Amino acid sequence: MSDNKAAFSSSDYDANINNVLPYYSEFHNQITDVVMAMNLTDFNWLDLGCGTGTLVYKASRIFKNCKFTLCDISKKMLELAKDKLSNVNNIEYKVCSNDKIDFTERFDVVTAVQSNHYFSKEERKTATQNVYNALKDNGIYITFENIEPATDSITELYIKRWENYMKKMGRTQEQVKSHLARRGTEVFPITVEEHIKLLKECKFKAVDILWLSYMQAGFLAIK
Repeated sequence: MSDNKAAFSSSDYDANINNVLPYYSEFHNQITDVVMAMNLTDFNWLDLGCGTGTLVYKASRIFKNCKFTLCDISKKMLELAKDKLSNVNNIEYKVCSNDKIDFTERFDVVTAVQSNHYFSKEERKTATQNVYNALKDNGIYITFENIEPATDSITELYIKRWENYMKKMGRTQEQVKSHLARRGTEVFPITVEEHIKLLKECKFKAVDILWLSYMQAGFLAIK
């Protein structure tokens, strides 16, 4: 049994994630570029569904004046994050699901990378509203998620493209089939339009698409 909701066990996650998610490292580059443009000083950053702490590991080397809070539902993921970030000060760890956080106007930045697509639409809305509550005024939320294309024909084409990518990265046909079978059973992607609508319903004053490729997208929202 897996020790988290991801496709891989915590100990195997870092070694495998780039083999199934095209441009996974680019998600982090996009996030740090946006935060850098904000010119923040002495700020607070909440990373939800932090996994093994890779995003914060990269960010901590850029933003020396930031206090990070990492949340994940998996204790094992947080243990690995603590090991990875053992030389970084000003970090708080919390075992918690995104739809259960209860921070209030504490953070300048909140990020969630590939962590909300496990939720039902109702749970996803709760998680998104929690982010809004956790942010200070004018704080930013950046989330990257799997997306559902708008039509069946485009979905079929994009899935074939994704399948080809995974095979190119060395995944077997059975591994590819197993990974794709998670859609609609373990992960529940929504369309770009639904993402934007949800963010607006949760009262974010500015919402935009930050990045898009294959069947993943990044969204930026300002409180």
